[in-house]
Amino acid sequence: MPAPRRLLLAAAALSVAALALSSCTAGPSSDDGGEVVWAIEGANLSEGHMDPQTSQLDVSAMVQRAVLDSLVFQEADGSFSPWLATDWEISDDATEYTFHLRDDVTFHDGEPFDAEAVKANFDRIVDPETASAQAASMLGADFYAGTEVVDDHTVTVSFTQPYAPFLQAASTAQLGFYSPAVLESSADELKAGGPGITVGTGAFELTDYTPKQEIVYTRNDDYAWGPHGEGAPKVETLRVEILPEASVRVGVVESGEADLASQLPPNLAAELPDSLTVDSIEYPGLPYSLFLNEKHGVFADERVRQAFSRAIDIDAAVEEIYFGKFPRAWSILGSTTPGYDASLEGTWPFDQDEANRLLDEAGWTTRDADGIRTKDGARLSARWIAWTPVPDDRVALANAIQSDLKAVGFDLVREVLEPGAYNEQYGPKTFDVTDWGFSGADPDLLRSHLHTDGFQNASQVSDPEIDALLEGAIATTDTDARAELYAQLQQWNAQHVAIVPLYSPALITAVGDTVSGLAYDIYGRPLFYGVTVG
Repeated sequence: MPAPRRLLLAAAALSVAALALSSCTAGPSSDDGGEVVWAIEGANLSEGHMDPQTSQLDVSAMVQRAVLDSLVFQEADGSFSPWLATDWEISDDATEYTFHLRDDVTFHDGEPFDAEAVKANFDRIVDPETASAQAASMLGADFYAGTEVVDDHTVTVSFTQPYAPFLQAASTAQLGFYSPAVLESSADELKAGGPGITVGTGAFELTDYTPKQEIVYTRNDDYAWGPHGEGAPKVETLRVEILPEASVRVGVVESGEADLASQLPPNLAAELPDSLTVDSIEYPGLPYSLFLNEKHGVFADERVRQAFSRAIDIDAAVEEIYFGKFPRAWSILGSTTPGYDASLEGTWPFDQDEANRLLDEAGWTTRDADGIRTKDGARLSARWIAWTPVPDDRVALANAIQSDLKAVGFDLVREVLEPGAYNEQYGPKTFDVTDWGFSGADPDLLRSHLHTDGFQNASQVSDPEIDALLEGAIATTDTDARAELYAQLQQWNAQHVAIVPLYSPALITAVGDTVSGLAYDIYGRPLFYGVTVG
């Protein structure tokens, strides 16, 4: 039996009265004015993550969607609707996408949105000097051949090979648009962001930013091109309060100091009063997972990776910590992601006996005085690096994982690091384990995690057969063929165990009873086009 756990779900010890929200309470409002106050975690935005074209953090796209519009909008059913593009054509071989643009769109600085603006943004994303990773990958990376300005309001984006995921990528904030004037004069300041820098065509203009505290967006009165025909927002101000502690976010929405609060853990959301509406939308994409570095230390042995995954009682930990609100993950694609292989469900359950057998087979047959397995004088130990801040629920999950592994003689040491220190180890891959989840509505996100050249290949997978599957999946527009290729990838990981998926998170938002008209995108991120408060 696994050793007892101590789940460290910390109770809130901070008084809401001590908070220094800049507006003190959610502001005055009417059907056409006032402000909405939105509390988010957002701790790392100030670490150069205010630009979705270069950041890999979901929160960057979440907050900057207010400023950055896209060519198309992805609906909840996965289909696409016009946005800055009124219509589009895709060549039969999916190497060319031609978009016909609206002719009435302007940036916040008065610059026109046109074909030249599309080209300037896409070329900036793939420019090596930009140091984009996620957005560049979504734009095809080496497959991007260029953007042709056909006329003022027609643009063709070309690829060197068929590139099926592009329309979905074109719906994201990562491929949203900055003013060409900003790209010309201030592109190097976009990571830091701020008024006059973060300039888009969106429904709100970024007018004030205090790092680590708040972002203030002001209504774009000229806005008339929302994805469903929305005009200018009804509220004058969207004030985003950056509050890293989940308990504090709960406190401010309960007290009315914020109108809504996002990125809430299930244990705190379950305790909210009935006066608040709690919306929970499961992310599509890669579940929250552990990435096992197979080129470093003990995880070079597939049997050790397999034992690691079977030694953890994932079901019990996820159920206990997340109150049944987040489903246990069985695959490297979440269940709401196109291409998810449901046949993997239940195929690698917790099995301590099997974990012990695999470790014995791998030669870790003796134990030291602490009960940790040894081989040739070395301990069976791995080092897990985590990026701060770590929420309480993930601290509890880490404790559970370490406890289960210790029961089979595996020592997992966890280090929580500031971003700079984390990157010093992540870059040269001098760690054994790291962790994250990754939202994405197309299974092509696996390419960045499993391809030899993937920018998020923390496991250091380098397998020509896997590369071929990933490349084949983006080169076909046949839905069934793509699903079959992604099923093979998921089944491969279940055997190879480069990644150990743990649970599929949801974006949980608590909304006060004075808020009306709130909508969400496919990722569960709030959209404020029609919001009123009062």
